[in-house]
Amino acid sequence: MEISPQTTNQSDNVVMKKKETRGRKPKPKDDQQQTKKKQQHQQEHEPTVDEKYTQWKSLVPVLYDWLANHNLVWPSLSCRWGPQLEQATYKNRQRLYLSEQTDGSVPNTLVIANCEVVKPRVAAAEHICQFNEEARSPFVKKYKTIIHPGEVNRIRELPQNSKIVATHTDSPDVLIWDVESQPNRHAVLGAANSRPDLILTGHQDNAEFALAMCPTEPYVLSGGKDKSVVLWSIADHITSAADPTSGGSIIKQDSKSGEGNDKSADSPSLGPRGVYYGHDDTVEDVAFCPSSAQEFCSVGDDSCLILWDARVGSSPVVKVEKAHNADLHCVDWNPHDVNLILTGSADNSVCMFDRRKLTSDGVGSPIHKFEGHKAAVLCVQWSPDKSSVFGSSAEDGLLNLWDYEKIGKKIERSGKRAPPGLFFQHAGHRYEITFSLVRLNIFQSFFQPYAYDARDYVLLLLKLVFSLAIKQYFLNVSIMLPLVIVRHLFLILSLNTRHQLDSEIRNIKYKWCRTL
Repeated sequence: MEISPQTTNQSDNVVMKKKETRGRKPKPKDDQQQTKKKQQHQQEHEPTVDEKYTQWKSLVPVLYDWLANHNLVWPSLSCRWGPQLEQATYKNRQRLYLSEQTDGSVPNTLVIANCEVVKPRVAAAEHICQFNEEARSPFVKKYKTIIHPGEVNRIRELPQNSKIVATHTDSPDVLIWDVESQPNRHAVLGAANSRPDLILTGHQDNAEFALAMCPTEPYVLSGGKDKSVVLWSIADHITSAADPTSGGSIIKQDSKSGEGNDKSADSPSLGPRGVYYGHDDTVEDVAFCPSSAQEFCSVGDDSCLILWDARVGSSPVVKVEKAHNADLHCVDWNPHDVNLILTGSADNSVCMFDRRKLTSDGVGSPIHKFEGHKAAVLCVQWSPDKSSVFGSSAEDGLLNLWDYEKIGKKIERSGKRAPPGLFFQHAGHRYEITFSLVRLNIFQSFFQPYAYDARDYVLLLLKLVFSLAIKQYFLNVSIMLPLVIVRHLFLILSLNTRHQLDSEIRNIKYKWCRTL
């Protein structure tokens, strides 16, 4: 039987059509390019604040030896560690100062709390894993409340006497408080303000943030919107602790008690020892030289870092123009090496300066510029234990811990490359934060307590695992292991040698593979 050419062509056409339509049709080149762009965008897309917080919370048992989460009724603008009050077998009691910024329905307050800080390797893994953000920690106990005249922007303690603190509010004055002699108040609507034990005057405009206490003398330093730096000595108001009329206070008391009183004139006042001009805009922060009560520095919104010496007059000794490319928010002087000064800025960076060579060609010349934040840096502070370690916090809600000795050293790490010098990042808050560091002698050298406060109504008390070998293993392992077996990681805390660490990690990996 013959097959006509027409029939053959039709069959071939049918076969060809089936081949052409088999599977998915190839996408046009434009669609392929758009798909690649979407994939790149997804890879580059930063996780949201809540996603970062959820990720941090899942790693809490791995990253911290101890954590206490304390939910606050109101957001806090400042917190500071005070003296150690008591040592016990498993925990120690530590004084903590913090502020509460209200909406006006109740007064603003300065809160004095006593915190029970658990010693190393005592806290249970279950306690660390299952903390509740909405809970109030049993480790944080309110000791006393002071009704503050205005919101508390800064708190600083006097090193020479642990009972004395200074506060900054939205006014030109600095308020001095004796926290032991002040009565405990209840913050209710209509309650009168507590009366400060001493008022430091001298600013011509509001001084809101720049505040420092001298580590060697009872000096107070402040900066404000009047572009000035003001220095006081409260020595004239210091009395002997043996004076029976002082009640143990170092501040001279008058006949009136510290009970509520709205009139600031009822409190004793003190004028400045010196007023220093050199800034062209608001002074944002000040710091004393750790070895000299006469030397100090300041930073401001004019992007300048200025060094002062009270012995040579009221003019700047050194003025560093363009220390950063934006406003400067904070400064700190190294307590171990007086040549090193840290500054933080709205350009999202931290700069470390050597005061022996602050400038080059008329502009700021830092030793190194640390870039690990994505928003304005609000606070920098040197570690009280190690001269090369410091912390920085910013409006991105992160606390970064740095070690400048690690800059230039090759460190093998998996995952995203960290900025030079950055060795730990705390992400336990979802809004801008400030922080306070303190040294407790009872801790081993690789444990350090921290306190954080923020606008997300949460106070966190942490102890970080500072053993670099342990921390490096923790960071690497935590990427591979889910929270299901995270309790096994706490066995590593009791191990000391690298061989034991390697062996334990192999066991954990094996146990996890058996569960798949």
